[in-house]
Amino acid sequence: MLLEPSMRPVIALLLGLSLFVGACDKRAAAPEQAAAEGDGTVPDVDTPANDAAPEAAGKIDRSHKGEAMPAFAFQDGAGKPVTLADFRGKPVLMNLWATWCAPCVREMPTLDALAAREKASLHVLTVSQDMEPGKVQPFLTERKLANLVAYRDPELQFSTGMGVSLPTTILYDASGKELWRVTGGMDWAGANAAKLIGEARG
Repeated sequence: MLLEPSMRPVIALLLGLSLFVGACDKRAAAPEQAAAEGDGTVPDVDTPANDAAPEAAGKIDRSHKGEAMPAFAFQDGAGKPVTLADFRGKPVLMNLWATWCAPCVREMPTLDALAAREKASLHVLTVSQDMEPGKVQPFLTERKLANLVAYRDPELQFSTGMGVSLPTTILYDASGKELWRVTGGMDWAGANAAKLIGEARG
């Protein structure tokens, strides 16, 4: 059966979303499996990540070093359009996440702690890739993540335009050039993350 031309973009979007969900689910299993093999416990997704499990899951990629931050428009907590260029002047740590992504949820408390600790010297932007933007602020409020703004990208420009899965976190220097990106969860309040973020100041 031939597909109507108008249906092709919808089908492509659905296929793309299924790939993102699949990738996120696979990464979610790794820390849980490690915990099960260790002491029989499975970490709660609402519990702040510890230094071992989340950091072991993250993979550092420096192949995009020197690339300019993308010009995609997204929404701030009030729904106002913003771009990454609006945050130039100090380093930017952009985290792409979604409320349905287990490893994303696990690392959110550590991003909140990082935002509180480094607010004078680092922008921590958690940009939701949820297609239902109304879910984002209630998620942050319920978990008392008061240092994170409900930035939203309901058109999924970052995840689809950059070809990344969730969670992905990218560090840009003060001039807007990428230094590295991490795919997978990490303890962003930990010592290893602090060392990586320090590269933006060196």
